Amino acid sequence: MTDPPIPAATLVIFRERDGAPPELLMVERSERLAFAGGALVFPGGRVDEGDRLLAATLPGDPDDTAARIAAIRETVEEAGLAVGVDLAADALPGLRTALHAGKVFGPALASVGGRLRLDALVPFARWVPPHRLARTFDTRFYLARLPEGAATASVDRTENTRLLWASARDVLAEADAGRARIIFPTRRNLERLAQFATFDEAAADAARFPIRTVTPWEEERGGVPHLCIPDDLGYPVIAEPLRAAMRG
Repeated sequence: MTDPPIPAATLVIFRERDGAPPELLMVERSERLAFAGGALVFPGGRVDEGDRLLAATLPGDPDDTAARIAAIRETVEEAGLAVGVDLAADALPGLRTALHAGKVFGPALASVGGRLRLDALVPFARWVPPHRLARTFDTRFYLARLPEGAATASVDRTENTRLLWASARDVLAEADAGRARIIFPTRRNLERLAQFATFDEAAADAARFPIRTVTPWEEERGGVPHLCIPDDLGYPVIAEPLRAAMRG
């Protein structure tokens, strides 16, 4: 009997530029990590008990609310950015330090006068891989615009070794050239995000499609085994040869 997937959340942060495609924040995971070691991913991680406790005090679906809170918290921890939360600039370093020390997010946020803005996060996708023998994650993806006057992002150097801002097309090009690694869900989401010139375009596209769990499956196409996803959720590429697909 396998364990149920672990609830997780990730945040796709848009930094818009005049006359150029928006840049997205990516972090490179440490090679030593069991899940997606050495790969570029969006900031995020598992939903913890503190996220669920805080969600229980707020209106709305508790699972979605806890996932939004986790995405915000993990972004503070991993990148030193306050996205989806109103917080004085000089309070951010202290909040990040408290979280790295293991403090529960709700009380830590309250202690520095922070206030959640969960509506700043736009639901985009939800993925659960089909692995039967490995630890799996039920990951919700959210979009958010980088706030004006945001702090300079900085890597935490615990789970991640570096961070970068790059357009979706540039990240895909780096992966195709062998200079970066991206796992199958990240690649499919980058291909979808590469279609949009602005955050508003991406948010409008997200609203057009239901948030339905994506679980890839294996299927032969043209005599070649492929890893496939549904064709009705807005993804421009829905299959990749299994031998080329990087899985977490």
